Amino acid sequence: MADLERANKYQEENRIEKSKKPVFHVAPPVGWMNDPNGFSIFQGKVHLFYQYHPYSDAWGPMHWGHYVSEDFVEWKELPAALAPDTGYDAAGCFSGSAIGAEEGHMLIYTGVMEKEGADGKKEMVQQQCLAVGDGICYKKVPENPVIPAERLPEGFSRKDFRDPKVWRENETYYLAAGNKNAQQDGQVVLFESKDLRAWRYLSVLADNQGKYGKMWECPDFFSLGQKYVLLVSPQDMQADGKEFHNGNQAIALIGEYDRQNYHLQEEQVVSLDYGTDFYAPQTLETEDGRRIMVAWMQSWDMNIKPEEQKWNGMMTVPRQLELRNNILYQRPVKELEHYYTEEVVYIDREISGSCQLPGVQGRVLDLSIELKEGSYQEFAVFFAQNEKYHISFRYVRAAQSIEFDRTYSGMVRDAVCQRSMRIKKTEGNLKLRFLLDRFSVELFVNDGMQTFTSTFYTPLDAEDIVFVCDGKVKLNIKKYTIAMDKEL
Repeated sequence: MADLERANKYQEENRIEKSKKPVFHVAPPVGWMNDPNGFSIFQGKVHLFYQYHPYSDAWGPMHWGHYVSEDFVEWKELPAALAPDTGYDAAGCFSGSAIGAEEGHMLIYTGVMEKEGADGKKEMVQQQCLAVGDGICYKKVPENPVIPAERLPEGFSRKDFRDPKVWRENETYYLAAGNKNAQQDGQVVLFESKDLRAWRYLSVLADNQGKYGKMWECPDFFSLGQKYVLLVSPQDMQADGKEFHNGNQAIALIGEYDRQNYHLQEEQVVSLDYGTDFYAPQTLETEDGRRIMVAWMQSWDMNIKPEEQKWNGMMTVPRQLELRNNILYQRPVKELEHYYTEEVVYIDREISGSCQLPGVQGRVLDLSIELKEGSYQEFAVFFAQNEKYHISFRYVRAAQSIEFDRTYSGMVRDAVCQRSMRIKKTEGNLKLRFLLDRFSVELFVNDGMQTFTSTFYTPLDAEDIVFVCDGKVKLNIKKYTIAMDKEL
């Protein structure tokens, strides 16, 4: 039995029932999921591929899993699209992207193989490969690898050359990939092609100059407003105040694009998310001009799922990106509103001490809170609470920070349980929007000026929401339950 056929047979026979998975976030049918791949629109449908190992809940030889949607919210599972079944990708079909062309739906991915190095020793080599399909079935092209490692300039790493993101400008295709230079610093290299098969090296689009981690993974490059944005996911970041934390991170470099030299002139660098579980974002542009981003809602440093759970990994809710006054805003796609039920509204509701509000509870919801006038130092919201468990977000007024804590979520591993985010200055009242979906929370602060994403695996019968204030505060609250008939 062929490798891809075997993977799809296993997926079909071992699929996890929907009651054990999130409602409106993408999770694997079975097994392991990491980076989003091939996030694209083809023949009017949204395609989301992902790094996939169906045979266990741990990372393994990488396949490409596949979902499709018509609205970014309700997703239909499709057969896996790629398996590591040829010489040039025998060690894995790593991350990549997709684009529609006359020939079909084109998947560009990193093939990993073992090769003999210049010193005669075996080494793992990463090269860029192409597959063509009709939206369901995909076939690797005979020209693979279409960008062999030898195409890189002298001194550039052959074993760290991955995660190609492709786009088209007029009649030319461009491809950005993560790489390391001779000093072992992360960089993004740029190529061009007329046919997606013959590629020419152009430049280093951007490099980290030793400032932002080491290897840069999963680049994505696009115009937004009047600027250009480069998303990268650095490994081995060093913490810097409350803007950047240690370990794996996702950041945005914003600036001007020097087209003559194919180089991004960086003007600012910001964290994309301040939570514990956000990595490897990828974007697409819709027909109506929206830039939509999705990310892996986990991190290499944060594998906290329960041992008995047979699936591992989720995606964030797709988010629309906007650049306003040089600030990168994110907000959930508007299509989510089509799944709202059970509206509950409170206007000028005064909170003092600890309280629960009728109708405000649950684990699958969209909850917006606006903090108005009040005399207090701290205000907190506790989610997924019962007599034993909870997670919390605490607003510390004097420090203008939000403190997250999942210590009592039921997790027993010695993982990061607390993280702090300093709130950027803005006019008006503080606005907090929480998306909960069984095992995750995504917080959008001040209309998406900042975001905070985290997973937690508290038992589902813990569904109370508790408001706590050490003084008095008036709140405007709006809560919706999110409901859908989600297909397996």
